[in-house]
Amino acid sequence: MPSLTEGILLTDQYQLTMAQVYYRLGIHERPALFEFFYRKNPDYGQHQAGYGVFAGLDPLLEWMESARFKEAELEVLRSHKTRAGEPMFGEDFLRWLGRNGSFDGLTLRAVAEGRVVHPQVPLVAIEGPLVQAQLLETALLNKLNFETLIATKSSRIREAAGPAAYVLDMGLRRAASGAGNSATRAALIGGANRSSNVGMSHELGLQAAGTHAHSMVQAFMALGMGELDAFRAFAEVYPDDTVLLVDTVDVLESGVPNAIQVFEELRAKGHRPVGIRLDSGDLAYLSIRSAQLLDKAGFPDAAIVLSSDLDELVIWQIYTQIRQEAPRYGVDADALTRRLVFGVGTRMVTSWGQPALGGVYKVVAVREDGEWKPAIKVSETLEKVLNPGHKKAWRLYDDRGLASADVLTLSDEDPCAEPTLTLHHPSDAGKIRRVKTAACRLEPLQEEVWRGQRVAEPQPLEVLRERHRKDVELLDPGVRRLINPHTYHVSLSSRLWQLKNQMVEALLQGS
Repeated sequence: MPSLTEGILLTDQYQLTMAQVYYRLGIHERPALFEFFYRKNPDYGQHQAGYGVFAGLDPLLEWMESARFKEAELEVLRSHKTRAGEPMFGEDFLRWLGRNGSFDGLTLRAVAEGRVVHPQVPLVAIEGPLVQAQLLETALLNKLNFETLIATKSSRIREAAGPAAYVLDMGLRRAASGAGNSATRAALIGGANRSSNVGMSHELGLQAAGTHAHSMVQAFMALGMGELDAFRAFAEVYPDDTVLLVDTVDVLESGVPNAIQVFEELRAKGHRPVGIRLDSGDLAYLSIRSAQLLDKAGFPDAAIVLSSDLDELVIWQIYTQIRQEAPRYGVDADALTRRLVFGVGTRMVTSWGQPALGGVYKVVAVREDGEWKPAIKVSETLEKVLNPGHKKAWRLYDDRGLASADVLTLSDEDPCAEPTLTLHHPSDAGKIRRVKTAACRLEPLQEEVWRGQRVAEPQPLEVLRERHRKDVELLDPGVRRLINPHTYHVSLSSRLWQLKNQMVEALLQGS
């Protein structure tokens, strides 16, 4: 039975206090529209992301299916007291929550999971009774912010490794407690081929990947045996899956020679060894020298698995060093890079350098007298000024077929109705772009995923990965750069731009 901490009480106290205020004012069932979006792509300090990868939607919908206020949850709220010692929540409000405290009154429109996404674009639009929409905020942010963050990091690691390279997620032991499964799922969406996480791999239809640790070799040595004995024991149990960790003693003097001896024994018995793993030292240099030894011994196809604090820049540097240094040892640099496998752990599942996405959940409209009344928030920081109103999000493709901009319009607009579409920068009035609609293609980004219940069955991992792969391919190469990427444009239609500025001016004049 799920813990109370995993159900509808996965929320912040202020969601509940606001809900009771709405209830007392009689506006708790007033239709409202909230949006989830993020303001900046991850910035890792030395380098920045040029895009994000949306993930976490299916786990959110699964959570919504069962999250509701049952008697156990209501008893928790009855225990809350004000500073004066009075019940914080009235019994009438709690009874109402017991009848209505679920998400069956909401409609969610969302960008499809796995898609490339950009700042300021609503990734999820949440429409329905004010209290239900308000109570969804914390859990939604918790699930979508984290998985989007990790999927983005994984996508960058895939970008650095290249489309043909094999990438393993090995981060479960270093993930934040309770976040390991979410990190694995997001990493697999964003570009990792396989994961060491047994349970989540099975859940997603994959077999987990893994070999052995230093501790196995250490245990053999402590018992009076040696590295070679440990390698032989592993190969005897897994003759067709032999990957040997060769840096417990000395990579070039002990580990690789012992691995080659075991590989030769396996070959004599009709088995094909898989390869070796390097987990410390100068990984590029050791890869070159290991390849040199393996090639000489007749194992030119043996994989070389690299691990130890890898991320996109480290992988990039490893490739660069191999291309520069391999020829002096008589090693084909291109052939070597094709046999590398990257086992990425800590830096992927913690999004090393950018620990949080900072996505937000804002009310953008409230319905009154049959009309949507736009809501706005102003700030001295221009990027924090809300884009108000009931909107649609579109992706604009140029004549090359590449994604050129994401466009936000009011929901009743047809962006292709006029010969020319005028695009406005969200905060800089001087930046305007005009596009002839006959020469472009506009794709709606959101689709309905929830109407009181899940609209469609969950999609398999392979569909999400393929969606991500295609979207990345449709980005301009400058946006895909690992360092100093080109800024992808997110623009407003003329009507939305005018509405936003009119509301800001009216609000400032009123203050």
